[in-house]
Amino acid sequence: MSGQSRPSYAWYGDDFTGATDTLATLAARGVQAFLFLGVPSREHLEQAGPLDALGVAGSVRSMAPDAMDRELQPVATFFAETGARLIHYKCCSTFDSAAELGNLVTAVETLRVPGARDQVLVLGGQPSLDRYCIFGNLFAAAGQGGDVYRLDRHPTMSRHPATPMSEADLRRHLIALGARDVGLISWRDLEAERDINPGDKPYVLLDALDERHIACIGQLLRARATQGTPQIVLGASSVAQAFFPASETTAPNKASADSGPTLAIAGSLSPLTRRQIAAATRYRRVAVNPERLLSEEAHRQAIIKEAVNFLKQGANVLVTTAPDADAHATSAHADLATATGRLTDSILNQAPVRRLLVAGGDTSSHVVQHLGVWGLSSAGSFAPGVALSKTRSDNPARDGLCLLLKGGQMGEEAMFDRFAEPRQV
Repeated sequence: MSGQSRPSYAWYGDDFTGATDTLATLAARGVQAFLFLGVPSREHLEQAGPLDALGVAGSVRSMAPDAMDRELQPVATFFAETGARLIHYKCCSTFDSAAELGNLVTAVETLRVPGARDQVLVLGGQPSLDRYCIFGNLFAAAGQGGDVYRLDRHPTMSRHPATPMSEADLRRHLIALGARDVGLISWRDLEAERDINPGDKPYVLLDALDERHIACIGQLLRARATQGTPQIVLGASSVAQAFFPASETTAPNKASADSGPTLAIAGSLSPLTRRQIAAATRYRRVAVNPERLLSEEAHRQAIIKEAVNFLKQGANVLVTTAPDADAHATSAHADLATATGRLTDSILNQAPVRRLLVAGGDTSSHVVQHLGVWGLSSAGSFAPGVALSKTRSDNPARDGLCLLLKGGQMGEEAMFDRFAEPRQV
């Protein structure tokens, strides 16, 4: 590997919101980390500087298996070149995945670097986000601080438009995705005050109910990482929390109070994002008809003109691509996320802004991929599970943007307005 980086930890985020959350998690622990938007060139790797951890963000969670393979094989080669001892496949904290869409097992097997351990560890919970794994079953809160549901009864995830979760037992879920066998280290094993023995099954799921369990799992991960053989781990940002102990000092937010308007793009269909949109009062709204955006150039140009005019007047703008509660089928289509990315790029070409918010995992991935950005550095945490980032781009107009990417389940209802007020960052 060229450059000065010899990281111990490498992660691939299967969407951009999750990838940036891991970036912020690492930065908060005092880890020198950087997120690339694809396998980096030698020049960009040098520009990132010495790193303890590096990541690659992608959009594999919305891909079929063949496309996943094409995306992940170059990443696996790159990770092998880094010499990282822990390879983290960062999935959504709700593990939503399907056999033919964003298959987690296909992803992990493709990302397996040469010489890696045969056994894959799976960290099932992230208590800091109200995600709890007990006896292999995943429970998740409905929104920040909301009621906690078993995943197959979760009001959003059980009805996810692309990957609805009908199984809460992550062992059964992974086997349905193609895992040969899945063992379990339960919370009782973690609290037994003895060395953890993962056994010899090809996949081993680890419960996590609280931060004590995360710390215990961290001991296992660090021990594995020092044994000279790369360890593959599947899970949310709790993997980073486990591997790197919490810093005694809090990392400050680095986002500057950039002047000028904010552009927000909302493509998420979640009930929480709809409430956040409804609560936003600091924006001029531009509603997109999803079907017309995909089929009518005149509608696309009208949306661009309206948004650009508002931004040039100094107004914050909120563009919504899923304004109707019954828009699920169309808005889940990958073509819409791609079209939204092109739309955002066109708006920014005519009315550059320094602050950009994107809501929705698939939408975030496609929007950022159209920005001409090659990497992201952490600018701090905006809310639990919601990161602030600074863009790196060879285009000066796109370099140094303050970027907030949020998943459908993340953030408080007032967060859109809070982001539009730079003094609150």
